[in-house]
Amino acid sequence: MIAWRYLRARRSEGGVSVMTWISLIGITLAVAALIITLAVRSGFRAEFVDTILGANAHVTVYSSVYVNDAGQTTRTIADYQEMAARIAEIDGVTRAAPLVKGQVMANLRSRNAGVEVFGITLEDLREVPRIAAPEVSFGTLDDFQQGVAIGTGVARNLGVQVGDTIKLISPNGVKTAFGTSIRSKAYKVVYVFQAGRYEIDRTRVYMPFTEAQSFFNREGAADEIEVMVTEPEAVDDYATALLRAGGERALLWTWRDASSSFLKALDVEDTVMFVLMSVLVLIAAMNIISGLVMLVKNKGRDIGILRTVGLTEGSVLRVFFLCGALVGILGTGFGVILGCLFAVYFDPILAFVNGASGGGVWDPSIRGIYRLPAVLELSDVMSAVGLSLGLSFIITIFPARRAARMNPVEALRYE
Repeated sequence: MIAWRYLRARRSEGGVSVMTWISLIGITLAVAALIITLAVRSGFRAEFVDTILGANAHVTVYSSVYVNDAGQTTRTIADYQEMAARIAEIDGVTRAAPLVKGQVMANLRSRNAGVEVFGITLEDLREVPRIAAPEVSFGTLDDFQQGVAIGTGVARNLGVQVGDTIKLISPNGVKTAFGTSIRSKAYKVVYVFQAGRYEIDRTRVYMPFTEAQSFFNREGAADEIEVMVTEPEAVDDYATALLRAGGERALLWTWRDASSSFLKALDVEDTVMFVLMSVLVLIAAMNIISGLVMLVKNKGRDIGILRTVGLTEGSVLRVFFLCGALVGILGTGFGVILGCLFAVYFDPILAFVNGASGGGVWDPSIRGIYRLPAVLELSDVMSAVGLSLGLSFIITIFPARRAARMNPVEALRYE
């Protein structure tokens, strides 16, 4: 009761309402900023990982270099069907698809673009989430056997629409007595997809598996086995079983290996951002000390009277501790509400800011993904709440102890 009266007291009555409001607003904004930062961080990582896992293999099984029966040095997989069948039987593997891969030049009229061709069967392509069911697509996969599927970036660079015919040019073409000639072949574009990852949409072309074998001189062989698992985050747990199923020449390349540098950079950035935002919360909480010091000074007579009528040091400490703690609790509560609301409506807010600034806030060619979602996680919210309340309670103890140890005689000497 006493603490609540002190917090509500007007300045003319010896209260510090202005400092109380400053502390309250500071903690509210700091907690909200921390929650928003954590939500955006979680959203960016989730979107980044989802675009990787939704359009790429969780694990790629390929072969080490060896000499085949024809005396040629190669790393293709001749028994790809048997190997894919063995891998598919592993517990936790949802799909094992043979692939033929190659880099070629795509051409339409006077425009050219370097692309990476993935030779895959229609059945396996339908199992790739970000390709078979993207946010944006044109055409249909039903006609995949009669043409190719390309990313929106490739289509934009070449000026291609569904139904157009593009030419794919490979320097590794037909082998003749005079050497290897350049191979060029025209394909109809039957499907255009936006996988959600800029570099995939800008470079990827899907071709029917048998056609890719013929185009890249892979008759009866595949370059690798694309493996999808139920738990991508625990992909390393499948390594032993995959190597055993792949045979003695099998090698593995996981999605973590492909993106390890970026994921490590994200982890470092997460830590740095949390520390910086924690400092902001600490600075906001420090305002509580200023308010309580002024409150203790203005309430010196009250403290002396309370002590003379029998109030203990512990009781006085609790009074002023509650004053600071209430500010911290209220500020944290308002900050959680504000931060969560901002995170929930982050997409329209970012769209408004991006539109108002002329579209330069989020560039997918730099960030790699087309959108920046905010994902609220209970652990992030609880971390912000725990940090704010912890700092508020710890900081409040020092001026509260000063008030409790005040000598009532000195407090009332000049009254």
